Amino acid sequence: MSMTVEYQCLKQKMVFITGGATGIGAAMVKAFLQQGAQVAFVDINDDAAANLLQTQQHERLWFRRVDVTQLEQLQQAITDATTHFGKLSVLINNVANDKRQLSQAVSVAEWRSCMQVNLDAAFFAAQAAYAFMQQQQTGAIINFSSINALTGQPNMAGYVTAKAGLIGMTKALARDFGTAGIRVNAILPGWVATDRQLASWFTAEEQQRWLDAVALKQFITPTDVANLALFLASEQSAMITGQAINIDAGRS
Repeated sequence: MSMTVEYQCLKQKMVFITGGATGIGAAMVKAFLQQGAQVAFVDINDDAAANLLQTQQHERLWFRRVDVTQLEQLQQAITDATTHFGKLSVLINNVANDKRQLSQAVSVAEWRSCMQVNLDAAFFAAQAAYAFMQQQQTGAIINFSSINALTGQPNMAGYVTAKAGLIGMTKALARDFGTAGIRVNAILPGWVATDRQLASWFTAEEQQRWLDAVALKQFITPTDVANLALFLASEQSAMITGQAINIDAGRS
């Protein structure tokens, strides 16, 4: 990935990313490393994490296998990574599960599991991050919602609900954490052409539907999204908080 903008303010800053082994998460790990940041990430995909660690070997990179639904383990990982690097500057709540299922077939356990991954983990990660950021009176939290929270999608009621909740949570935490100098924003990607999406539901037919619906006749890449995350993490966005920012190629 080529780096077109250099953010001097991100050098040596510590960034914690959930779901950092693949897709957008991996693109952000690489992007922040290129900026000279110290990057900690968690994931449950051991193989993908091992590959990323091998290709990005660096003393500024830290990984732990964590199931984010285990909230105490997630918060402990944030604590341990911060102890390792010394200071937490940026939290990126990227982890998600966009499982598709008929609404009438969703069980109570499946609904709760969806909320645990897509919504609960972000709140409790932010809670843990606040404990460190408030000591410094500065910090940035970036939550990953989705344009699906605004448009709705069939057979994704749990995911859409959780992603809509993240927008509300972003606004609430921006108010609650603002007095400590902590900014909280949300990124709402459109359909991003990750390897996982291309291998599952983002078929040729769906790709054409996307191109028909957007102003910019292109696919969004993980790098495009990572570039937005860099900006929101940097001092160049110092007065931006409580915002939900679409990156969707102008989807109608």
